[in-house]
Amino acid sequence: QVQMVESGGGLVQAGGSLRLSCAHSGRTFTRYVVGWFRQAPGKEREFVAAVTWSGSLTSYADSVKGRFTVFRDNAKNTVYLEMNSLKPEDTAVYYCAAPADNSARLRAVREEYYYWGQGTQVTVSS
Repeated sequence: QVQMVESGGGLVQAGGSLRLSCAHSGRTFTRYVVGWFRQAPGKEREFVAAVTWSGSLTSYADSVKGRFTVFRDNAKNTVYLEMNSLKPEDTAVYYCAAPADNSARLRAVREEYYYWGQGTQVTVSS
């Protein structure tokens, strides 16, 4: 059984930083892409960032480029999302996810991800 567990969310002031973690178990974690998504109240779940298994390739939504960094520590089976210069519009529940296949292709479409965590709340106050 694959499990993905996010942590690190919280309340932060605008301009502040947070680091989210996504811990995996139940699969050869190092061989597949992991993505981060977020969902604000009343909005669709949207892509934030993704990283290949090696960590050498990443992809970001335009809204977070230059502020967020995704990276992974395969020895710890953990993927991180470092969020800097946070804005109130970054407020959302953040999810990590993984596709069912081991392809190294980065992907930003929610439907291409199969395994999901329970989410962690990030609130940015103005």
